[in-house]
Amino acid sequence: MNVDGHRTGADGSRADAEEALRAALSRELPAAVALRRELHALPRVSGHEGPTLKQVLDALPGGAVEHVAGTGAVLRIGGPGPAVGVRGELDALPIVERTGVPWAATNGAMHACGHDVHLAAVVALARAVAATGPELATDLAIGPESAIGPELAPEPEPVPGIGARAVAPLLVVLQPREETYPSGALDVVSSGVLERHRVHAMIGAHVQPVLPEGTIACTPGPVNASSDEFRVTVRGSEGHAAYPHLTRDPVLAMAQVIVAAQQLVSRAADPMTPTVVTFGTVTAGTTPNAVPGEAVARGTLRTMSEGWRERLHRRFTQVAEDTASAYGCVAEVEILPGEPMLVNDPALAVRAGDRLREQGWAVTDELRSCGADDFARYGDVTPSLMMFVGVDIGDTGAGLHSPGFLPGDAAVGAVAEALLAGYLASSRAGCTSVRDLPPSSQYGHKTHR
Repeated sequence: MNVDGHRTGADGSRADAEEALRAALSRELPAAVALRRELHALPRVSGHEGPTLKQVLDALPGGAVEHVAGTGAVLRIGGPGPAVGVRGELDALPIVERTGVPWAATNGAMHACGHDVHLAAVVALARAVAATGPELATDLAIGPESAIGPELAPEPEPVPGIGARAVAPLLVVLQPREETYPSGALDVVSSGVLERHRVHAMIGAHVQPVLPEGTIACTPGPVNASSDEFRVTVRGSEGHAAYPHLTRDPVLAMAQVIVAAQQLVSRAADPMTPTVVTFGTVTAGTTPNAVPGEAVARGTLRTMSEGWRERLHRRFTQVAEDTASAYGCVAEVEILPGEPMLVNDPALAVRAGDRLREQGWAVTDELRSCGADDFARYGDVTPSLMMFVGVDIGDTGAGLHSPGFLPGDAAVGAVAEALLAGYLASSRAGCTSVRDLPPSSQYGHKTHR
């Protein structure tokens, strides 16, 4: 700092640039809150997000739009060179809303997972970057070599009047089908769009009512479990309910399968490895006075270990088949592979957390859950960071996927601040290498290919 109180050198230019970007973001928040309410009122379920995509694109600054994954799109802000990606989820859930607000959805769908908040925050960040980008200094720019990803080609020549490279380009990824299969993120990755735009980091943020308002989780390493769906069909022989000895009851067999499968968690899984076996639906029969011919159950298998994930599939199938056989029935097991574990890049998590603390946010690095998100697919191809943002849900107690879930408007700004921290943390100028971090920060680090 000089005698006039102005910052000098690299630290000063970096701080000034970041302050300019934060100021621009703050100016965008009122419009973003209004957009959030518009999106909330007109939700579209997975695979039918076209109108939502148009709403969001209309609110974004101008740029080249590339359609991907059916009803998704990407929009690039900034010039050539490696980019930082931010994800916004377009889809809503098939839930009838019961929040009672004037802008509640009335079409049988609902943004009950906060995607309306996420999209509005992404728009706010994108507009702030577009408005401020040409003024930002070199300290926010990507350098010629990455500490968190593979080495890439040299950057373009300095921009006249700036004396250095411009800020890292931002790739807005508007992703469909986060809530269902086939995964929208997998389709985005498979399209090659991230490689074409040379995305060297992907950033996401998700509202999380289990955290208090004002708290943001930036957890290094694994944060979400892998998630696979199963369908178990148990077949027996039907007959009159008064003569069970003449039947082979698939309902009784299915009940025993459900109980036996729970022992996989308590007796087959390592106690240090989070594992979930949940049966979500069970259907059988059409009348109370008959033993049906089959029973069908569906559910989810989740774990925080990829190695155990494969063995869990095998053990689950074996338990179902053997248990049904013991009751004179036959079990058929189908497992639909879902999302892999979501693993945060440790360097990105630490750097983003530091920036958020500097801005007065309470930051935790301990939030992990057996929830799942197809954002994990981005981590297979580039370093990625998913943050979780605490929100106020009032006195309702309504959580994610509940018909009463409605974060306050302040959630838009909180998510936007988290995304901004991730965006700035993805800058390569002075980026801390993963290998230079303390061992506690390298928990679960993935090698990106």
